[in-house]
Amino acid sequence: MNLFEQLQARNLIAQCTAPEKVQALLNGGEPVKFYIGYDPTADSLHVGHLVAVMFMSHMQRAGHIPVALFGGGTALVGDPSGKTDMRKMLTPQDLAHNIACFKTQMARLVDFSEGKGEIVNNADWLCGLNYIEFLREIGVHFSVNRMLAAECYKARLETGLSFFELNYMIMQGYDFLHLRRNHGVTMQLGGDDQWSNMIAGVELNRRADQNEVYALTCNLLLTSEGKKMGKTEKGAVWLDPEKTTPYDFYQYFRNTADADVITCMNMLTFVPLEEIADYATLEGSAINEAKQRLAWEVTALIHGSEEADKAQAAAKSLFGGAGAGGSTPSTQIDADINIIDALTLTGLAKSKSEARRLIEQGGVLVDDAKVTDFAYIIEKIALPVMIKKGKKGYHQLT
Repeated sequence: MNLFEQLQARNLIAQCTAPEKVQALLNGGEPVKFYIGYDPTADSLHVGHLVAVMFMSHMQRAGHIPVALFGGGTALVGDPSGKTDMRKMLTPQDLAHNIACFKTQMARLVDFSEGKGEIVNNADWLCGLNYIEFLREIGVHFSVNRMLAAECYKARLETGLSFFELNYMIMQGYDFLHLRRNHGVTMQLGGDDQWSNMIAGVELNRRADQNEVYALTCNLLLTSEGKKMGKTEKGAVWLDPEKTTPYDFYQYFRNTADADVITCMNMLTFVPLEEIADYATLEGSAINEAKQRLAWEVTALIHGSEEADKAQAAAKSLFGGAGAGGSTPSTQIDADINIIDALTLTGLAKSKSEARRLIEQGGVLVDDAKVTDFAYIIEKIALPVMIKKGKKGYHQLT
């Protein structure tokens, strides 16, 4: 099975320009230099970004050369795609910090050593542009009518689209032109929600320099119901262990819906396709075997095998009925505490009224003993204890 077929089998490819030429390039034996852009609008990547990083890693493993473009320039404007309001403007200092965080996280999956890959920042060429010269050389190749018809802008026309944001597509298109001229990049990869912006870069290379370049998008990480994955009640599932602990990261994938396990295993792991096909035949409770494999594999990729082992051991220990250890969420207290206060302190309940409701419904256990009394006291002398909320919520008091 060639690279293009493998990417298709893993549900990574959504659409591409000139499909036959793209297939020939990817499978032809000569290295293709390609790029993926990331606007550093936060100080961590999240699970939604992971698909494109895996796409990049698969390409590199097949001999192609990745260029990670960090949008220190474009992030000063902000991508309007999928947004109902203009993004918060970030300072150059914020962006520099966020880029440093992105580099560290991506380096787990992509080799950026000399000759293997490159990292660039579009602030290096965008921030010094002469506005009039840029309009004359680049702006002349863009049709405002076509831009406004693009999906990334169309939805914003009802709520208001500023001229400031209208420039985003032009800037991203110019990135591709600059990277082809100065770095030999001939292909752009990205999420399927970036298709309009990516086509702008392909068209700009053709119109400005009569050069053919290519765009290849990956599918977004969606549930079987079409909803974006990577969100929990607490917010995004981050790759930064300070934002989402390795245990919570593991548990997110361990709790993947049955219908989504194989999709996630294909898109977010390097488990061989033959093994994934075997997992796809599992039914009923046997699917838990696939969920455990998925959770361990993704956690090991992001946090290392040692943290994945700890998270798996903690999960098995907790849900197997024994005291949990490893990277189990925990809070230290230095005095006796009422169960209602304990539930709010640990975040298992957002308020005291929610804590009372959980107790009334029989959903709170302390060391596997159901709590029915609002006045129940967890004594300091009894620590450590495990508080459980329903089947999946837990927190250790020490």
